[in-house]
Amino acid sequence: MQDYWENCFQGIRVIELASVLAGPSVGRFFREHGATVVKIENPHAGGDVTRSWRGAQESQNGLSAYYCSVNQGKELLWLDLKTDDGRAKLFTLLEETDVFLCNFKPGEDDRRGLNLNMLAERFPRLIIAQLDSFPEGDDRPAYDIVLQAETGFLSMTGSKDGELARLPVALIDVMAGQQLKAAVLMALWKRERSGEGSLLRVNLWESAVAALVNQGSAYLMTGKIPGPQGTLHPQIAPYGELMVCNDGRKLVLAVGNEKQFGTLCGVLGQPQWVNDERFCDNPARVKNRQNLAKLLEHEFGKQSRTFWMERLAEAGVPAGAVLDLSEVLESPFAKPLIEKGRYGNQILKSIKLSVVRRVEL
Repeated sequence: MQDYWENCFQGIRVIELASVLAGPSVGRFFREHGATVVKIENPHAGGDVTRSWRGAQESQNGLSAYYCSVNQGKELLWLDLKTDDGRAKLFTLLEETDVFLCNFKPGEDDRRGLNLNMLAERFPRLIIAQLDSFPEGDDRPAYDIVLQAETGFLSMTGSKDGELARLPVALIDVMAGQQLKAAVLMALWKRERSGEGSLLRVNLWESAVAALVNQGSAYLMTGKIPGPQGTLHPQIAPYGELMVCNDGRKLVLAVGNEKQFGTLCGVLGQPQWVNDERFCDNPARVKNRQNLAKLLEHEFGKQSRTFWMERLAEAGVPAGAVLDLSEVLESPFAKPLIEKGRYGNQILKSIKLSVVRRVEL
């Protein structure tokens, strides 16, 4: 079964003109599952801008961690689409292509002679997937931190003292990539039945707003504007409470129902908390979460994180150890993903000189 999923897009060809993260992440998905993905980069502009987004300790051979994370295994074609020759070569490729990924800036497709409506008419079986920044009418360039700010995410992160925090990955790009991937999959299924291609458009702003889920619906229901929440869940307690154990290491609780809370109290040797009117149900615990947190902190401070994690797991209480990236990526669960190439940054350990294979027309 695993072999099937790894090769289920064999025979599908994807041309990727998209850059940065969201669009290329879709190309990476199809490549991982057997498709041929040709990434086109402009030789006169230095290629995908993420090539230069390197930290001080990353490889200096042109392979940034950012670029590697979504481009491993693709074929690379340097092509200047501002020239007639470059466009002619692209059109030749599109004759035998199933999916065309792009993230043209507003009007850029016309300036390059690659109007998307024209392409849809010329290649009627082609699935064209365009990623935009904002809804139509807002032509600003958008980077992830801008979207985090303008879709409400930034206002809810950080600590309650007002210090905001950027989410440490380009989460808006990741979510938009998921939306675009779903749209392409639906378009492929539509083409199976009708033989017709599609012109798809997804934008970062709408993808982010759609991902507000319970936060968005809670505001629409109550009119209350959420502020920075740290790790705490606004509607569940104890959920997101960080506990410091006696070895200085931290764990986080994710108690989501009454049974789990009762079990937690038993593990801590405090079964009477279940009948305390301050903690007898979830609304009461949310209201009195500071008092509850102090009691929890006292108990968790008596033993090591390993001690507590073992007992919570045995009892079925949801909790997680707060791990740094070295602990995560060296774990038994992560190693198979790295070995199978599911995690692009592993390329930086082996310093392979080509993340993508170069092809010529």
